[in-house]
Amino acid sequence: MKIEIWRLAIDFGLMILIWMVQMLIYPSFKYFDKEGLAKWHKIYAGNMGLIVAPMMFIQVYLAYHFWKNFPDMFATNIMYTILVVLTWIATFLFFIPMHAAIDKNPEDLVLLKKLTTYNWMRVLLWTAIVVLDVFLLY
Repeated sequence: MKIEIWRLAIDFGLMILIWMVQMLIYPSFKYFDKEGLAKWHKIYAGNMGLIVAPMMFIQVYLAYHFWKNFPDMFATNIMYTILVVLTWIATFLFFIPMHAAIDKNPEDLVLLKKLTTYNWMRVLLWTAIVVLDVFLLY
């Protein structure tokens, strides 16, 4: 299978996943009581990490692979790399700390709203990655 298909598959998977998180999962947190969210959030965060982390590492590998094997695609490579790095920065700077705060204080509705609002950043980033893939790889 061509590497471009693998890249599109990983990127598309992350985009669909983040849209589901944005539209379904994060908004549902406000409907849990304190004890329910405290239990569910630990399960959710752990399981989501098992799904998302490998895919994000694969994105980093794919960025490296394209730099190494397609250096003539400089503009595409730089845009892809920047977008992937921004998803990592957003995840580690905002979302991991917010999820840790939810574990400590699951009844904080302001924090739950902030999580959903800030997550639009990752929705836009992963959507932009897929748009880049579709228009510049194909």
